Amino acid sequence: MVASGTEKSNLTSVGAARFDKLDPLIVQSNAQMGWVSDAVAEVLRRLDVRYLTLNPGASYRGLHDSLVNYLGNRDPKLMVCMHEEHAVGIAQGYGRVTGRPMAVALHANVGLMHATMAIFSAWCSRDPILLIGATGPGDAEVRRPWTDWIHTSKDQGALIRHYTKWDDEPRSAGAAIESVVRAWQIASTPPYGPTYVCLDAGLQEEPLSASVKFPDLNRFQPGSPPAPSPEDVEQAAALLLNAKKPVILMGRVSRNIGDWQARIALAESLGAIVLTDFKTPASFPTHHQLHPAEPRGRPNRQTADLTKDADVILALDWMDLKGHFDQTYGKGIEPTAKIIHCSIDEHLHNGWSMDYCGLPPADLKFLCSPDMLVHPLLAVVRKQLGAQEKPAPKFTLRREKELDRPREGEVMTLRDMALIMREFCDSRDVTIANYALGWPTDTVRFSHPLDYLGYGTGIGLGPSRSVGVALAIKDTGRLPVAIVGDGDFTMGNTAIWTAVHMGIPLLVIVANNQVYNNDVGHQAHVAKVRGRPVQNKFIGQEMMNPACDLAGMAKSQGADGEGPVMNSAGFREALSRGEVVVRAGGVYVIDARIDVNVPEDEERGQTSGRNT
Repeated sequence: MVASGTEKSNLTSVGAARFDKLDPLIVQSNAQMGWVSDAVAEVLRRLDVRYLTLNPGASYRGLHDSLVNYLGNRDPKLMVCMHEEHAVGIAQGYGRVTGRPMAVALHANVGLMHATMAIFSAWCSRDPILLIGATGPGDAEVRRPWTDWIHTSKDQGALIRHYTKWDDEPRSAGAAIESVVRAWQIASTPPYGPTYVCLDAGLQEEPLSASVKFPDLNRFQPGSPPAPSPEDVEQAAALLLNAKKPVILMGRVSRNIGDWQARIALAESLGAIVLTDFKTPASFPTHHQLHPAEPRGRPNRQTADLTKDADVILALDWMDLKGHFDQTYGKGIEPTAKIIHCSIDEHLHNGWSMDYCGLPPADLKFLCSPDMLVHPLLAVVRKQLGAQEKPAPKFTLRREKELDRPREGEVMTLRDMALIMREFCDSRDVTIANYALGWPTDTVRFSHPLDYLGYGTGIGLGPSRSVGVALAIKDTGRLPVAIVGDGDFTMGNTAIWTAVHMGIPLLVIVANNQVYNNDVGHQAHVAKVRGRPVQNKFIGQEMMNPACDLAGMAKSQGADGEGPVMNSAGFREALSRGEVVVRAGGVYVIDARIDVNVPEDEERGQTSGRNT
């Protein structure tokens, strides 16, 4: 993808548009701070929380009034969503780009239950979110019959405590202010993740009995991530400079353009090859000569051989490092290379969620975020090299491979779609907020940290995460594109309404094979093992008879769209029409039909047909 020289490198400033003309107050309010919920709203503004997504609920009606009539519905600006999962998903996409927590309001226990899967997704992806929840009045004497009782839970945070960084249920105005500040600070501190503050409905609606003292927030900023010790950096540099075949596994790293350039410089200074993970956002130029293999979701023969040949491996927060070694060397076989492991992720590991994966070996371990190591390591490497030229690459360099051409006239395969998307992206600054599962990764080209934002856990969240990404890049001049499966879209499509309502441009492409094809593969496997008819694999999986009108779903929410688009020529034309709409600030949804009857590519470990 084309990299623009005018894009902002400081991603904390991305997406600063205030949308002040949207949802204006009917009657201007000159309200003075007088209620506990006013104090909570005020501290959100002072923290520079710019947006708050919500699906409305009475348990936080006090806070809702404060956001509208005390703050005037700006900073934070309310973004109405059709479902709590969408509210959290939008915040997740925004935080993934910016590193800033967006606020989300969740209604009582029931709204929190709706949101739990999206919260878990943000936890697994290490994305910052500030969740503001509510419960019915803690004082039983003031609860309304039935309604308040069923919306009141003791220790509501226990529902999500295993997959949030911190939670609290404050009991006074002062405690609520401190709680929100602490939650924001913790969510904003790497490794990022969601935090949760539960506000008692009765407390929100209490008058302030005294003037409120707000902290000087300059004194409560997130701390700098830990820096590696100079001695360990020197040791790492020596190992890498003396290596005959050094390999860098580039994992979860920052979106900052300066960090991106430092990672390139480090690889070039070491002559090391770089492998990247398709599950994580763009981390290194995919067509750099030191990037010899396509981004992978799991190793193939080429990446396994390159890893086996390495004598020193620098793993920069590689997701599931132990799994990568097991799939490369064989389960239970220790790597022969020296392992330098840099990750701060273990600070979030707990006994409930196994998202930390297997325990990897390490000969030198850094408990810091990867880019905190890259910069000093690059400085030491350059110092030791002195005036010498950069070392020659120690592996066979990447050779540009000529891609095949998409089929014309027939129903597209997922590979046909991928090849056309490659044509489209090569001449534009495009941010891919989401790819459909099974995407042929040899067709991608990333040259900027915002070219691709990585996978997320949780089917149904692709549309909402993509809306959040599109919001975050709204002022950068980049074209936001989401490629989602039909199952993902049918579950999450009402997130489109929020994008349309808020004027968030987004091009959504639905890779539609009318079946939950990932599960088709699983049923085929089980049938083969059990000696049963594989032909029955589609039963209980298909989304047809009747077919879903995906473009119609989008149009019913105010978006533009078309489909089903049946072949490559039609898809190219649809992309052109969609780009015009999105460049003008609109939302466009393309229902692109994908042929499911395509055999699995065993070498790539993925299907050419659609995986929802």
